[in-house]
Amino acid sequence: MVLASNNAGKLRELASLLDAAGIKLIAQGELGVPEAPEPHATFVENALAKARHASTLTGLPALADDSGLCVRALNGAPGVYSARYASLAGGAKSDAANNARLVADLADKADRCAYYFCVLVLVRHADDPEPVIAEGRWHGEVIDTPRGAHGFGYDPHFFLPSLNVTAAELDPARKNALSHRALALRDLLQRLKELA
Repeated sequence: MVLASNNAGKLRELASLLDAAGIKLIAQGELGVPEAPEPHATFVENALAKARHASTLTGLPALADDSGLCVRALNGAPGVYSARYASLAGGAKSDAANNARLVADLADKADRCAYYFCVLVLVRHADDPEPVIAEGRWHGEVIDTPRGAHGFGYDPHFFLPSLNVTAAELDPARKNALSHRALALRDLLQRLKELA
């Protein structure tokens, strides 16, 4: 199955989770597939567009993920723009710049509730009329001072009160068991069992 992404962090997380189910993922870049545009305002539309794009160009079933951090005090931002949040305001397109903008945007906000959201879309072929759609939410809070050396994106600022750690302080195996992607993947695997 082709993964409709070239994001190394997503590939690592999803590949390790799917290996256990006997599904081998191949990154689209290994097959010469360029990134698909993500012009939509919703996670599900972007994921569907990416999955169809990868499947069209490879002839393989394709799995796409669209995910991001949604912050209540920011009306759901950065949301679908999580990977390019800082660049939308003229900054660099990097994790460090995105995190700096997030902390700055929350400077005068008392409410720090946030969640990572992930939608997975699986198309069995490019024109699949019934794509399999699954989702997961991982609730936490945004903190100003980064902690931890694992993960990527907003993980150093995504605090999990029940565990008293950030996502970046979790070892990869633990994160893969708890994350929004893990929750979405469990949902996807359950839906696939129901369709079998």
